[in-house]
Amino acid sequence: MVYQTCFLFNIPMSLSLAGFVFFGTICSYNFHWFLTPPVQHTSVKLRWHVSMKTVHLIFYIVGIIGSVIFSLKLIEHWFWIGITGFLTFLYSAPKIPHPFFAKLKKIALGKTIFLAFAWAHVTALFPLVINLKTIDPAQIVYVINRTFLIYAICIIFDYRDVEEDRRDGIRSLITLLDEKGIDRIFWVSIAIFDITLAYLFFTFDVLTIIALFIPGIIVALLYYPSKRNFSDYLYYFVLDGLMMLSAPLLLLFKFAR
Repeated sequence: MVYQTCFLFNIPMSLSLAGFVFFGTICSYNFHWFLTPPVQHTSVKLRWHVSMKTVHLIFYIVGIIGSVIFSLKLIEHWFWIGITGFLTFLYSAPKIPHPFFAKLKKIALGKTIFLAFAWAHVTALFPLVINLKTIDPAQIVYVINRTFLIYAICIIFDYRDVEEDRRDGIRSLITLLDEKGIDRIFWVSIAIFDITLAYLFFTFDVLTIIALFIPGIIVALLYYPSKRNFSDYLYYFVLDGLMMLSAPLLLLFKFAR
């Protein structure tokens, strides 16, 4: 996903950037699951996660060490690194067993928006701001486009987890709205994705737009089936994979020309 941003806007994909994002993801992901309480899940994957605390702790330590090493190589961009770390931490902070952090569960709209913006920030905005002196309107629109594609995918995941989140007292748009309200939020997100992609017609060629558009089409087509099918393969292979699908499509179209 980071490479896609660099590819589209002709900016370098440095080892330091790749290492920081890789280890930061390992750190954040395992920190989140290490803090997740051992509740019963129907998903085989989720049951495995909550039973492997030692594994998550080890990977969290490896991730944080790697993140520190590569962040030092990017230290001149300390402001954006700090925002990246804060957004990532904010998503998992409500799971920390302390009254102060438990209050974050009550922040309305929090969970889904934090996660979507954190992913878009790290993979779309961060590579731009550390490589370019100024950000042009097309790049801002691209970041918005990625945010709402990821947000639409996050809504599907949150719909699956809505009852569990309500039991845990986590407040978000998905837990506060009824099913019709969730549908509206999803389709508004898809509409914003489509509108921003239409704007990018002035920046990219047709094949690039098609590569960026295909994941959005698939997400829209899977929305209603995903409400009935909670398969790990659908969620963690197909839906998660849609966030990065346009990158290999861009490479395929490049070599096909």
